[in-house]
Amino acid sequence: MMKMIVWLWIVFVLTATCVAADAPGFKVTKKYPVPGDGGFDYIVFDGSSNRLYVSHGTEVDVVDADSGKVVGKVEDTPGVHGIAIVPDLHRGFTTNGKNGTVSVFDTETFKTIKKISVPEDPDFVFYDRQTHRVLVCHGDAAVITAIDPDKQTVVGKIDLGGGAEAAVVDGKGTGFVNLEESATLVSFDPQALSVKQKWPITGCKTPTGLAIDAANSRLFIGCRSKVLAVMDATNGHVITTLPIGERVDAVAFDPEKKLIFASNGGGTVSVVRQKSADEYETVGDIQTQPSAKTMAFDPKTKRLFLSAAELQPPATPGGRPTPKPGTFTVLVVEQQ
Repeated sequence: MMKMIVWLWIVFVLTATCVAADAPGFKVTKKYPVPGDGGFDYIVFDGSSNRLYVSHGTEVDVVDADSGKVVGKVEDTPGVHGIAIVPDLHRGFTTNGKNGTVSVFDTETFKTIKKISVPEDPDFVFYDRQTHRVLVCHGDAAVITAIDPDKQTVVGKIDLGGGAEAAVVDGKGTGFVNLEESATLVSFDPQALSVKQKWPITGCKTPTGLAIDAANSRLFIGCRSKVLAVMDATNGHVITTLPIGERVDAVAFDPEKKLIFASNGGGTVSVVRQKSADEYETVGDIQTQPSAKTMAFDPKTKRLFLSAAELQPPATPGGRPTPKPGTFTVLVVEQQ
C-alpha cells in the first residue's frame, strides 16, 4: 500500500507540471538557495528595502531580492505563517501559528521587540496604509485582529463567522476576505472593524489567494477547485471563472500589464490577461516547481518570487509530503 501511495505521489508531481500550455516569455531565471530545514508558508516582498521576508520553519529568513543573499533572520517564530512590513516605523510583524502570537521585530536589526497575544491560528497578515493598522486573519478563531503598529497593541477584532484566508483592501475604506470552508467573500470596514456584506463565491470551492483591481472594483479569487473567480467588488457578482492549476495558494495582479498570476502547489503559475473589466482570457502556465504555492510580486521590476523545496513522499498513509532537508529555495520568475 505504501509503495502505491509513493507511486501515485510521483505520478502526480510529474504530471502536474505538464498540463497547460506555457505562458509565453515567462520563466524561472534564478534560484536563491536558503539554508535551513523545516516547512514554509508566505513570502513577502518589501519594496522600501528591496528585500524578501520568507517564512521558514521557526524563523523568517530575510533575503536581498537582487542577489539572493541572506541578510538576516527573525528568530523564535514558531509555526510562522505570514509577515507584514510597516516601512515608516521600521517594524515587521509575523504570525506565529503554534503559540497564538504576533512577533514585532525591528527591520534594521531583525531583533524581536515584543510578542502580542492574539486569538488562535493567526495566519495571513498585511498592513493597511489607510487605517495604519496591521490586520491578522485567523483560521480557527474565525476573526480578523487589528493591531496598532505604533503602540504594538490589539485595538479590536472583526467576527467573520468562518475561517479567514487571504484579505485585501481597496484604499477607499473597504476590505475583503475569503472564508475558505464556506466559499464566501466578506467585505468589511477596517476602521470600524465591522462586517459590511457576505457573498457566495459562485463556481468556486475552497478559496485561498486573493488580489484586487481597485480601479475597476474587481476581485481575483484563487480557488482550490482549479478556477480563478473574478468578482465585482461592489455587489459580489462573479463575472467569470477561468481554469488554473492544482492547489492554488496566492494571487497577484499587475495593473500596468493587466495580468493576473495564480501560484499553484502543483508546480505552475497560471497567467490570466484582463482584456477589460469584464473580459478575461487564459494566457498559459509558467513552469515553476512542485510545492511553489506561495508568491510575492514586485510591481516595479515585475518579478515574481516563490518559495519552494523538494518534496518527500508522506511518511504515513494519508499524510502530507514533507520538504527534503537542505533543498529550500526562492524561485525568481521574470518575463524575457
